[in-house]
This record gives sequence, C-alpha cells and structure tokens, in this order.
Amino acid sequence: MRNEAQISYTSGASTVQLLGRTIGEVLDDVTARFGDREALVETFTGRRWTFTQLHREAEKLAIGLQQLGIRAGDRVGIWSPNGAEWVFTQYATAMLGAILVNVNPAYRTHELDYVVKQSGMSLLVSAERFRSSDYRAMVEEIGFADVLYIGSAQWGELMAAADDQPFRGPDVPLGFDDPINIQYTSGTTGFPKGATLTHHNIVNNGFFVGEGISYTEADRVCLPVPLYHCFGMVMGILGAHTHGAAIVLPAPVFEAAATLEAVQAERCTSLYGVPTMFIAELALDSFSTFDLSSLRTGIMAGSTCPVEVMERVIAEMHMTEVAICYGMTETSPVSTMTSATDDIAARTQTIGRVMPHLEVKIVDQDGHVVPVGEPGELCTRGYSVMLGYWDDAEKTAEVIDAARWMHTGDIARMDANSRLEIIGRLKDMVIRGGENIYPREIEEFLYRHPNIADVQVIGVPDDKYGEELMAWVIMRAGAAPLSVDDIREFAAGKLTHFKVPRYVHVVESFPMTVTGKIRKVEMREQAIAMLAGI
Repeated sequence: MRNEAQISYTSGASTVQLLGRTIGEVLDDVTARFGDREALVETFTGRRWTFTQLHREAEKLAIGLQQLGIRAGDRVGIWSPNGAEWVFTQYATAMLGAILVNVNPAYRTHELDYVVKQSGMSLLVSAERFRSSDYRAMVEEIGFADVLYIGSAQWGELMAAADDQPFRGPDVPLGFDDPINIQYTSGTTGFPKGATLTHHNIVNNGFFVGEGISYTEADRVCLPVPLYHCFGMVMGILGAHTHGAAIVLPAPVFEAAATLEAVQAERCTSLYGVPTMFIAELALDSFSTFDLSSLRTGIMAGSTCPVEVMERVIAEMHMTEVAICYGMTETSPVSTMTSATDDIAARTQTIGRVMPHLEVKIVDQDGHVVPVGEPGELCTRGYSVMLGYWDDAEKTAEVIDAARWMHTGDIARMDANSRLEIIGRLKDMVIRGGENIYPREIEEFLYRHPNIADVQVIGVPDDKYGEELMAWVIMRAGAAPLSVDDIREFAAGKLTHFKVPRYVHVVESFPMTVTGKIRKVEMREQAIAMLAGI
C-alpha cells in the first residue's frame, strides 16, 4: 500500500470481495454454517442463544412487527440500553426491510420528539425504564402512541403468538442497497442529522473490521460499548456475526468491573471500548484479580489512545493484536484501521491505513490533493459512504460532493507509507469520551434560558474524557450570573447528560474578529489558562 506517487491519496486493495448480501441473508448464511455455535450471551441475566436460536427470535419478532403493520421502508425506532432484545430488533427489522432508527438511550424529551418526527417513525421499540430514565413517561410526554415496550405483556404475547408461525419474508423483495438504518449525529444546525445507511454499508464495514482483526467462529467478542452507535451494532454485532463469532453483553451500560468479569467468565478473545473505558478497567482496585489471558485482540476507537494506556492494554490485558479504528457515522463507520503487526507508535500516533475497497485523500481549501506530509481535510469514498442525511438533501450536499467523496471535516496528514494521522478539526466538534458533540446544538438549547442573552460552547482539555464542555454566557440585563448547577438544573430531563457543560464562564462579551466573527480559538486559549489556575 506504499504511496508511490507521493500525493496524499491511497486506496485499499483487497483480494476479498465485498459481500452482496442483506443483513437478513447474512444471518441466514451464518446460521446455516454455525447454527449450533453460541451467537449471543447476556452475562447480566445469564441468558444465551445459539445462532439457530437467535435467528428464530429475530424471525418471531419480525412476524410480530408484521402483525403490527410494519412493512419494508417503514421507520422503526429502538430506544434502549444494551440487551438481547436490541439485537433481536436489529435483525427483525432487517428481515422485513424496515429502517431501524437508533435512538440514544441518554436522549430526553426534546431530542426524542425531534427524531420521532424527523424520521417519520411508525413504531418505537423501547425499554420501559432504566435507572433514572423513565422512558415510558417521556414517550407519553411527547404524545407518541405507537410503542412496543420490551418485556411488556404485549411483547410477550407478540412473541408467543409467533412461536409456531413460519416467517414468510418481507412484503417486497429486498436489495442490499436499500436503506436499513438511520443513525442520528449531532448537527451544527442545532438538531441531529440522520445518517442513512444501507445493508451494503454496514454489512461490509462490519465484515472488514472483523477481517482486520482476524475473527473466526472461535472468537468471543465482549461489547461494553453502546449498541445504538455504529461501534456496537456494526463493528460489534456485524463484525462478529459475519464471521460466526459470538458477542457477549456484560451490562446494559458500561461498567468496568462487569466488563472484566464477562471477559473472564466467557473466555472472551476480543474487547471493545473507547480509551476512557480501558482506563477505567485498568484503574480498578481488583484489576489484577481478573484472568484476562483469553484476550488477544479488540478495538479502540473514539479518541486517541495515550501511549501508557496502550502499553498496559497490550502487556496486562494480553491484547497484543488490539486495533485502532477511525471513522464517522456517515461512513458506516470505519475508514481506516491499524493492523496487528503495527507497533505501539503506529497504534497511538496514527489511525492506520485505509480499509479494503475504500479510498482516502487529503485536500487543501481548493479541493486539490496535497503532497504527502502536508495537512488538509481528510476525504473518503467507497461502499461505506452513507446514502445521505434522512430527508435533508441540503445538508447531504454540504458533506458529499459530486464525485461521492465524503468530507470528514478532520484535518489529517498522510505519510509515505499511507498511514494517516489526525491533527485537528475543521469544525468545532467536541469529542467527550468517544461521544461527538457539536456546540451549536447545545447553544441553541441554552438560548431558551430566560436569563441568557447569548452563549457560546467550546471544548476544553480533560484528562478523563479527552474534552469537556464549557459554556461562555452573556447574561440579560439585570439577571444574576448563572452557575454550573443552574445550567444543570435547566437541562435536567431535556438534554443528554454528556451535553451539559461542565464549566460555565459568565462574560460581558466574546472575543471577535474584525469582521464580527466569534473567535472560539481565543476562547479556548483563555479557558485553558483559567482552568489551569483552578
């Protein structure tokens, strides 16, 4: 993959063909090959399924959804923490050709209301509650009636009624280029955008991620990452299942101890996580008591991994073949990946090389490919690029050009061996613990506060999460300054917890350019200096 031309362009050559299969066909194939092998384990309940059993659970749910009137092309939401029913729903909707709409379990009412309406959702499959989240109450608050609650009497009756019925298939023939998934990403317009992905997008991305870490039917993949995100449902579920490997769900949401307990009990060979998850696992007082010798590989994604953490993951967690993946929801998600033979420097300072069957280039402000070693915007093209943002051609055209290149908004550099390094961001996106956050959405929410005249949100460095949010606030005349607690109270139940600013700085005005544009770079510099003095 050496870049002989010395320009920042490369493509992923491969002798392995792309899979021309729908998700349902993939499950059919793997069940035929590995039906008696374990496919899914839920360690927090003790439940487990072979591929044959998982296939039947998905069929029964598909039959039930058909009886509720769901047809190909309908949007079906899934709003739940991790669990087996999430997996059943992913496969059942795919079997029908219904488009699965992933709803972040941390969403609150105004975010839920938006995605329900924007996607034109026909049905929401939802948990009833989890911890402090009363999902049923929030659904009732927005007035959405078409809900199937996981574990409810209706759920049980639906599955029981389908028990002795054969699945007759979808109402129309399905193609692998059909849209099958909408994943909402935070947007600069103030509301999330629905990245619309096809069977072809996510089947192949999951498959080639699995190929990249040499999965076979003997592997067991521990998934503490959220299934609502591509990391869980594509790199995790489809990455494993396209190879006949099992997935292990250690808890509904990430718990460090529960994750290591699951690895030990189920003899997992692979473990996923963002760097902060691995940091939390390594920091456990009981860490040394866990037998992690079964691990050989895994995936880190979401943010750069510190060298010290990577060294401990390899040495103390036995993950000698751990890979770093880079991508975005709009690219299904992985565009580049390190290899098992890369050294620690490559796994901590780069994002690896382009994935098979994909292209990447780095361009300047005029769209011209820059020489190797020069920075520019990273663009990617190929099977992984989304169809577009759901019902938003204008926003789609802003990121996918006429030649179908996806403009990532990230500033990158390519070396002579075609390895890539991310060195910055064109936009103001904040990455907090693997969650991509766009300040504009939070700013528009905070504008609703009666005492706020203006607000700007920036990211500031944080040892634990990589970045944290800081809100710079201009108060209305006569209003008392707001505190962090005031903001937290205002956002309670309305804004996802990781979008609530950790710091609040009340100011008279914002730094401006001579043309009147707000200088967030200067705000960030001042904020770093202020926080250093705390």
